[in-house]
Amino acid sequence: MVSETEIFEELAKKHKDVLIDPDNLEKYNSMFSKEKKDLFDANKFADKRILITGISGFVGSHIAEKLISLEQNIDLYGFVRRQSVPILPNIRNIVKDLTLKIGNLFDYPSMEKAITEIEPHYIFHLAAQSFVPTSFTAPIECVQTNIQGTLNLYEVIRKHEFDLEGIQVACSSEEYGLVYPDEIPINEDNPMRPQSPYAISKVATEHLSLTYHRAYGLPTIVTRGFNHTGPRRGLQFVTSVIGSQIARALKTGEKVMTIGNPKPIRDFTDIRDMVQGYLLAITKGKRGDVYNLGHGYGISIENLIKLTASHFNIDIEIQIDQDRFRPAEVNVLICDYSKAKNDLGYYPQYPLTDTMENIVNYFLSNDVFLNVM
Repeated sequence: MVSETEIFEELAKKHKDVLIDPDNLEKYNSMFSKEKKDLFDANKFADKRILITGISGFVGSHIAEKLISLEQNIDLYGFVRRQSVPILPNIRNIVKDLTLKIGNLFDYPSMEKAITEIEPHYIFHLAAQSFVPTSFTAPIECVQTNIQGTLNLYEVIRKHEFDLEGIQVACSSEEYGLVYPDEIPINEDNPMRPQSPYAISKVATEHLSLTYHRAYGLPTIVTRGFNHTGPRRGLQFVTSVIGSQIARALKTGEKVMTIGNPKPIRDFTDIRDMVQGYLLAITKGKRGDVYNLGHGYGISIENLIKLTASHFNIDIEIQIDQDRFRPAEVNVLICDYSKAKNDLGYYPQYPLTDTMENIVNYFLSNDVFLNVM
């Protein structure tokens, strides 16, 4: 049995070319052009009715913002669960530009009513329980939300005929789970060895999506998104944990940062790049197919802290909280997005330094969140 230490040593030796070194960023940053552009054809969305499940979440809110900015006469809809006092902070600035429908993935009648009223051309299926540690503490809720919720959605679509052109299904690199050094970077053919109830639920979601395409012709396109981040990412996710504590250090001088396992290596993609990937997938992706979307470079959690602290010229002391470790860890995830590049025209445009700067600045501008971390 290969130890965790041996895995990281082998990765550092064999895959230096796809690992971000916080002490040597010049070559890495030089690969990203200062000129950014949309990679998708905005005209594909003209005069379309588009539904986003999970519109009030992290990715959903960013996709909604992008679609609204296109000015293509889009009728944009989103599912939200009933709340006695709806605040919806992620979409409060754009809520006037979309239509919200009360719908719960658990509740088939409410979903059927909403979808048949909308008759969408495109669906971005993002609603999920997506925080891996929560899937260990509440596995039943995770499985019910991610699998049963998706099945309910597909059953509504199967039973009602309307001009649906595409369903982008947000799955995850966590499906790959236990990955060995000689499998880096990871392509779509890599074996799946899921290491959490969340990952298992996404494997099932993916197979449901592909089965409903083959059996009933649903126009599903599965994206396996590697870790993606940016402003408005959930407060418990590691990039928000790091970004918020850097922001607190800048405001208060507090230099101790508490995190969980500092060793795992992740491929962090800027949310702006992931949005480009999702829009490309739904307009150009082959129905019934799967695409990896990611950054193509990995970094350990401890080096991500070092990169971010260095960018803001502060010193940070890392404090390890063993209670934050996962029961079963995923040691490394680094994306091979060559299929998406060749088939869709996808590639990342934002370096991780820009992404983490945006996250820290977001917390500096919204310091109310610093008091709840």
